[in-house]
Amino acid sequence: MEKLDPAFRKTLDVAISHAVSYLEGLDQQSVASTSDVETLRARLAKNLNDEGISPANVIDELAQDVSGGLLGSAGGRFFGWVIGGVLPSALAADWLTSAWQQNAALYATSPAAAVVEEIVGDWLKDLLRLPKTASFALVTGCQMAHVTCLAAARHGLLGKLGWDTEAKGLFGAPPIRILTSSERHGSFERAVRLLGLGTDQIQVLPVDADGRLVAEALQAKLEKGTDAPTLVLLQAGDVNIGAYDNFVELIPIAKRYGAWVHVDGAFGLWAGASDRFRHFVDGIEVADSWATDGHKWLNVPFDCGFAFVSDSESHRASMASKAPYFTLAADARDQMDWNPEWSRRSRCFAAYAAIRQLGRQGIAQLVDRCCHHAHSIVTRIGKLDGAEVVWEPTINQGLVRFRDRSPGATEKDHDRRTDEVIAQTLATGEAFFGGTTWRGQRAMRVSVCNWRTSDEDVDRVVKAVEKVIS
Repeated sequence: MEKLDPAFRKTLDVAISHAVSYLEGLDQQSVASTSDVETLRARLAKNLNDEGISPANVIDELAQDVSGGLLGSAGGRFFGWVIGGVLPSALAADWLTSAWQQNAALYATSPAAAVVEEIVGDWLKDLLRLPKTASFALVTGCQMAHVTCLAAARHGLLGKLGWDTEAKGLFGAPPIRILTSSERHGSFERAVRLLGLGTDQIQVLPVDADGRLVAEALQAKLEKGTDAPTLVLLQAGDVNIGAYDNFVELIPIAKRYGAWVHVDGAFGLWAGASDRFRHFVDGIEVADSWATDGHKWLNVPFDCGFAFVSDSESHRASMASKAPYFTLAADARDQMDWNPEWSRRSRCFAAYAAIRQLGRQGIAQLVDRCCHHAHSIVTRIGKLDGAEVVWEPTINQGLVRFRDRSPGATEKDHDRRTDEVIAQTLATGEAFFGGTTWRGQRAMRVSVCNWRTSDEDVDRVVKAVEKVIS
């Protein structure tokens, strides 16, 4: 048996030492960065070396030089954007993924990765209450999940009109009309651009007071131009208030006019795994495609998203590729038939490990717990003098605003005060919140989807905000 190069073990030992030290110190470290850009550049922008350097020294120096430039997004007091942590099993599986160095393109390039990915897809459809017959892809994130699903939609919609998109391209193709609400996420528009569908084809429809697309508006728009191939984007948890469109009402309307219904469920699709919040996704199973992330609520490392498509023929036709040197599987799933990547990381292993660690009940409890913590943070901060609740969470997203208590203060003053409190809270290092503009006013976003967030974390961040605004 060939012995491992001693430098390999020493380097990995150094890496695990730094990793463990970092994770163990999350509760004591600042959640926000503490080193400015010039400091980081001064440390990291070393002269390009002519001679090689010991790999252990490289890792040791790297870990030291990035100090202060890392956000505490792996910890329980990070509530910016919608970023989850990393479960122990998922982190360990991710390390093994790098050690194994498997190309998850075909069954032939890694039989184990192909089978694990197949199983993960089946588990996810079960957990998220999606059709068992839907095809799926493991991609880099919800951005590429949108691209994958919309490529299938493009093939299916134009194929009904006799247009072969993959052979002819889009020059001369009938334009696809895209209907969605004002609460759409920017990653969807980016997918539309990448696929050549054109953002000019997007028609924005109004939402109601709860952020849901208005059924009458969708109906009226669909009645006009019924000959146009149409894609309808619906929202399962928007990024500001976690709003869910009414799938039971909207999807049948879209289907009556032959539209393809795509659901953006970057984090909100995971409500389907919870008995308490499952009603938000009632009716979602009859859509045509769905996109979500694993590195949000499933708490796996970044580089993990999931795409699901009910029309598996359109999905495969839009993605599959062949070359003379491929070794194609006769009785197994070749992953690159279903996703836009060729050489690709075996992200299935981390997802597999996370699902096994948590189990069905653990995932449900994780969703429920995050929603509980989000509600506590928003309502408790909202009761503080000088603060107000803008949106009380229905799931794991909420909004808080801070008022300028000066006599005659204007809305612009309140906007400025809100941004000040966010910045001052970050400066304490106790919590990380992001800001947003929602319905014309600035607010602090509270987003909770980390498995590590605890009641103690909630107490700590509320006290930190209270101290800032007192």
